[in-house]
Amino acid sequence: MSVRSSAVLYLSQRPAPPLDDFVEYLWLLSDAPAHARERVVPSGTLELVVNLHEDEIRIYDRDRAGGCDRFSGMVVSGAYGRCFTIDTAEHALIMGAHFRPGGAYPFFSVALNRLADDHVDVRDLWGARAVDLRERLASAGSHAARFRLLEETLRAQTVRPLRGRSAVQYAIDRFLRPGARIADVAAGIGISHRRLIELFAAEVGMTPKLFCRVHRFQRLLAAMNGGARDWAGLAARAGYFDQSHLIRDFSTFAGVTPQRYCQRPPGRVKENHVAVAEG
Repeated sequence: MSVRSSAVLYLSQRPAPPLDDFVEYLWLLSDAPAHARERVVPSGTLELVVNLHEDEIRIYDRDRAGGCDRFSGMVVSGAYGRCFTIDTAEHALIMGAHFRPGGAYPFFSVALNRLADDHVDVRDLWGARAVDLRERLASAGSHAARFRLLEETLRAQTVRPLRGRSAVQYAIDRFLRPGARIADVAAGIGISHRRLIELFAAEVGMTPKLFCRVHRFQRLLAAMNGGARDWAGLAARAGYFDQSHLIRDFSTFAGVTPQRYCQRPPGRVKENHVAVAEG
């Protein structure tokens, strides 16, 4: 897919099997948008991000006014249960891989809940291979070559088998449907409630309860982006207790109320990225 928004070029493509069962899409952004910051909302999965313009990535926390954490130009963004803010100056040339829920597990040797709500330098996980990959991506002669190189690297980088169906994948499929109960899913797999939570957190990066909350929020976000504004009706359809419950959960994940979110400035290009108003 190719999208131009103002001066921003956004490219994405699905990798070939069997990688596509684990990586939903590879993406590339070039040319910084007009707005200076973007808020990234939780998606229930992880992201590999490579800044090809400069060897640094800056992450701003809404609880630290003006402060930011600085990382090398290649990071893995863990599964977040809250939003964080990025500097769009890095969009001059940046690319990455958006994993499916649970899909990042074969590529990293740590339990993914150890990366939760954090960004981690990939060189701390992959060593010198991460430095070499970023340099090769930055010097590649075309965007097509960059996509090929990133896909080839991911295929070669697996530290766990690219296996088929698993207990956790079964649980993910169930939890993506509204109304699934953790105890029922655990019983369907044939393991204890506690064991399901342990396995799920290690392979997905968050607990089943938080995963269900994030995807309820994602369903709500999709309805809002589609133009729906009947908060009471949306709350009922999405599975919230009431409108107040919807607003509290939305504020936790998006950093603003639903009404404020609807007043956001234009400029969103990448999924789960929202332009932040100045001032």
